Amino acid sequence: MKVSRKVLWIGGVILCLIAAVGVLFYERPLEVFNRLLYFQMSVSGAHSRWMTLNGNRIHYYEAGPEDAPPVVLVHGLGGHSEDWRMLQYFILASHRRAYMMDLPGYGRSEWPQNFSYSIPDEASTVVAFMDALGLKQVDLGGWSMGGWIAQRIAIDHPERIKRLMLFDSAGLHSRPEWQTDLFMPTTAQQLDELDKLLMPHPPQVPGFIARDILRYSHEHKWVIQRALNSMLEGKDTTDGQLPALKMPVLIVWGGEDQIMPVSNGQEMHRLIPQSEFEVIPGCGHLAPIQCSDQIGPKVKAFLGK
Repeated sequence: MKVSRKVLWIGGVILCLIAAVGVLFYERPLEVFNRLLYFQMSVSGAHSRWMTLNGNRIHYYEAGPEDAPPVVLVHGLGGHSEDWRMLQYFILASHRRAYMMDLPGYGRSEWPQNFSYSIPDEASTVVAFMDALGLKQVDLGGWSMGGWIAQRIAIDHPERIKRLMLFDSAGLHSRPEWQTDLFMPTTAQQLDELDKLLMPHPPQVPGFIARDILRYSHEHKWVIQRALNSMLEGKDTTDGQLPALKMPVLIVWGGEDQIMPVSNGQEMHRLIPQSEFEVIPGCGHLAPIQCSDQIGPKVKAFLGK
């Protein structure tokens, strides 16, 4: 049987496309992974949006009914808005409208050189974000560094926060017992050590993916360094101010978190008498992604009260 030239041409084009995708995946696997995350967010019903705050372009997602009560979610150090991709399903199931932003210096937002990347300045940006969208009062959630930012907002603007959710949150006056330089890895060994801190059973990272992660880390480590330097100064810690919070607070912690130990969550719970404290066994610092099936129902129940 003869094969037509058209069929051969189409087959050749398909093979070339497959080869091109293969080369891209090998050379820039993070770009491919990010595109898949963007697609996952789009399929979930989250709409990608942009706004300008203080002269900087900020990216965010919004999802859920327009007339539903708003929830604003703040990611952690080195994170991005897509980190909420799993928990958003439970938040939307609570009849909420979710807003997930990329902080300045992270994700698809701008990386301004003249920004401090401190907790107070990031918190001011989140408040400006709420103002720009006309969000007078919100349920606010923060993860890790984002939890610290969320605490700062709840302390400074308590009338703006209806409920507060903290996931494996930073913010207390306690110095890390691990090497903070691991958040700016320069070698594959350091990347492996960071993964072991972040999750109980990290997968083996192929060499070409590790290489691209290290490239990205090298290009953007100045943001992480500024943020870490500011946090390690300890002047913006919240220990003395948490007892003043009056809104309902949910504190959720991975039972095997090595970045922020469970003892930090216990102390936050002690300092906020009306708070609820949930420990998720077997989960690490990435619990909101890797253990969302256990955390999600607790979030949904909290928002439903």
